[in-house]
Amino acid sequence: MKNNLLIVEDHELTRFGLRTTFEDVDFIGHIYEASNAEDALDIFKNNDIPLVIMDLGLPNMNGIEASRKIHEMNEDTKIIILTSHNDEKEVINSLKAGANAYCSKEINLQRLVQVVQSVSEGAAWFDPSIAHIVLQATSNSSIDEKDLSYKKYDLTAREAQILKLMTEGFSNMEIAQHLVISVNTTKAHVASILQKLEVDDRLQAALKALKYKIV
Repeated sequence: MKNNLLIVEDHELTRFGLRTTFEDVDFIGHIYEASNAEDALDIFKNNDIPLVIMDLGLPNMNGIEASRKIHEMNEDTKIIILTSHNDEKEVINSLKAGANAYCSKEINLQRLVQVVQSVSEGAAWFDPSIAHIVLQATSNSSIDEKDLSYKKYDLTAREAQILKLMTEGFSNMEIAQHLVISVNTTKAHVASILQKLEVDDRLQAALKALKYKIV
């Protein structure tokens, strides 16, 4: 299945490079482009676009606010932040705005293609350079760590195995292939993991697993 992609980037050369990279990718359908957030929102409103690559340093409205507005219009849209910044505030605000991935502009383009594909299949991905920021943010959450110290998650061996792969950014499809099980079975395990960890999505599950060393 092909997914339409919106590239939001104010630098023309960077935008051209991204478009060229994704033009011949099997899972990408039509590619839309915008040099600012306002145009991006107009394009998004009028087209079916499940994937967005978003630069943060846009003129006028920044990429975080644009991501928030896109997420409000369709929470199923996958947003991949691509930026040269790794400021803690920007990282956290990007996550709050609905970002599914946070990538440095120094990322290898073929690696970026892999990241976008994984995100399209349900994974979350963060550049290793900002992983410490994400983990630190979870330590400031409202969860009572004393309660968690003795809480029994009751994960099966298979669920623990799948949760570990989730923390490494594997999508459901990649987990299924890695463990030689069906995608439906993988999805069932993931649903059970979310319920046992008392979280709403894969990202929260991965962050909780990393913070409390569950796997």
